[in-house]
Amino acid sequence: MMDKYSRTFYNDDAAILGENDRTKTVLTVVENGLKSPKDMEFALKELLKQIALEEATDPEALYHDFEHGRLAVFKAPPSGKSVAVGEKLKVKVNANIGTSSDLHDEDFELRKLEASIKAGTDAVMDLSTGGDLRSVRRKIISESSVPVGSVPIYEAIVQSLRLRQGAEKMEPKEMLDAIRLHGEDGISFVTVHCGVTLKALEHLTAKPRVCGIVSRGGSFLARWMRANKAENPLYEQYDEVLDICKQYNMVISLGDGLRPGAIADSLDAAQVEELITLGDLCRRARAKGVQAIIEGPGHVPLDQVASQMQLQKKLCDDAPFYVLGPLVTDIAPGLDHITSAIGGAVAAANGADFLCYVTPSEHLGLPSVEDVRMGVLAARVAGHAADLVRKRPGAWQWDEQMSRARKDRNWPDQIRLALDPELAKEIRARTCRENHETCTMCGDLCAYKADTELDML
Repeated sequence: MMDKYSRTFYNDDAAILGENDRTKTVLTVVENGLKSPKDMEFALKELLKQIALEEATDPEALYHDFEHGRLAVFKAPPSGKSVAVGEKLKVKVNANIGTSSDLHDEDFELRKLEASIKAGTDAVMDLSTGGDLRSVRRKIISESSVPVGSVPIYEAIVQSLRLRQGAEKMEPKEMLDAIRLHGEDGISFVTVHCGVTLKALEHLTAKPRVCGIVSRGGSFLARWMRANKAENPLYEQYDEVLDICKQYNMVISLGDGLRPGAIADSLDAAQVEELITLGDLCRRARAKGVQAIIEGPGHVPLDQVASQMQLQKKLCDDAPFYVLGPLVTDIAPGLDHITSAIGGAVAAANGADFLCYVTPSEHLGLPSVEDVRMGVLAARVAGHAADLVRKRPGAWQWDEQMSRARKDRNWPDQIRLALDPELAKEIRARTCRENHETCTMCGDLCAYKADTELDML
């Protein structure tokens, strides 16, 4: 039997083949009799077959996970391909880009888009808050070859600040209109902070945090709620939020507006209260045929990362989990791509399916093009380390091929197999003589060379 998700996944042009014969997802079907449920089920299965082929996994298992909300597929941008996240797939990586009120150069953001894709990101999010927000969003979608996500509440906040000089003066309708606008522009997945409730805020009042609320969307919604003495409109009008996501075939990313922003705040009552709410909201999304993923922390001490992932998976019925890091220490500004990769590897090995990168500029400023590149590469290292543990097809083989190339001192293959071949080639050229069989670390004392010569005795 076709699940509710299948009925919302394709329009009459479903399962068309795009560039390189990659099946592309398209906009939500309008149930007007133009396409039968059987046809839509076939189209969905064809898409999942293509994803399964690319990831060397079982398409029927993917279809089963999709039906039960344990796998989500982000629709393709006009010039790109779909991407799926879930426990039977390789860990995926997202790169955040976007303008700020201080720096809003669209060309700069497009260069970051290009750098993130070249570095191997699987998706990007436009988090723009400065300049012409719709213009930069449309340009990113137009030029991206990977799915594009966004946080529509930012647009509603910026509009209210510009028009009324206060985010607390937003109208609830404007929050919903922003989500709809992003859907019209072709966004693939939207972060919506529906779990920030009055009940959750009571926990923050009872036990204040070291860093308070560090999510931009969460902090401004909390400000609105307190100023207006009212419940979160995105929570109260959640059914309408789901209707919009369904109409435009956007995956809803249930945002963790109360994620911990300090190690000291990890796993407090507010975080857990929100997570319980997100689990309920996830089940409501599934009941309406809307794909949902869950966002996670945040700043988490290393000994809590695995248990938090397991708790989150349990409370949210194994929905795909999307984590920011998590960062495992607060003391490394300028190095937070490393603190994030440490936490991300442990998180993904214990159930997280989608890693949001963190750049060296985190907590310091808007990232540069090079920061973006390093953030993606660090997150990819974390994801691949987890794929080894998750026994994803190809992960062990990749490492073994690299190990054999190292043993043979086969430098062309080592560079070709590197996560970032350009970086490996640059360092090799900078430190070693051309065509030399060893590197300058050991020279004639190379252990591989000695071991090979020992075998020949």
